[in-house]
Amino acid sequence: MVEPQRLITPEIADQYGVSIHTVTKTWSAHPAWPAPVDRRGRYKEYDAQAVADFVRQHVDRQAVALEPRRLYTAQQLEDAGIGIKAATIRADLSRSRKPDQPRRWPEPDDTSDGVNRWYGETVTTALTTRRGYRRNP
Repeated sequence: MVEPQRLITPEIADQYGVSIHTVTKTWSAHPAWPAPVDRRGRYKEYDAQAVADFVRQHVDRQAVALEPRRLYTAQQLEDAGIGIKAATIRADLSRSRKPDQPRRWPEPDDTSDGVNRWYGETVTTALTTRRGYRRNP
């Protein structure tokens, strides 16, 4: 019989491309983080499948299907579940208007009636270029 694979914190961090601090201080503080199954040295061991399930359900951003030619407000984008709050979109937009700051969110495609709105395809493109929360190898 094959025993389930177990991982310790440094191995989890390496496998998922994040810092050890992220695993110990952020992920393990989440209520859905799996319980340790044993110890290896000074580290707790976790079931590899349980960790993978946690990452898939709580860490990885799921792609949201937006209608490409529909206009969305910041609140509608938040409600659609893109993983970014409307306030963050507004703050990123205002920061991107400063000349010495890199663009954090695209300019609105439509501003009629004083409401900022973006096409679904504009948002999808912005989300693909937005920095993730993983450390690059």
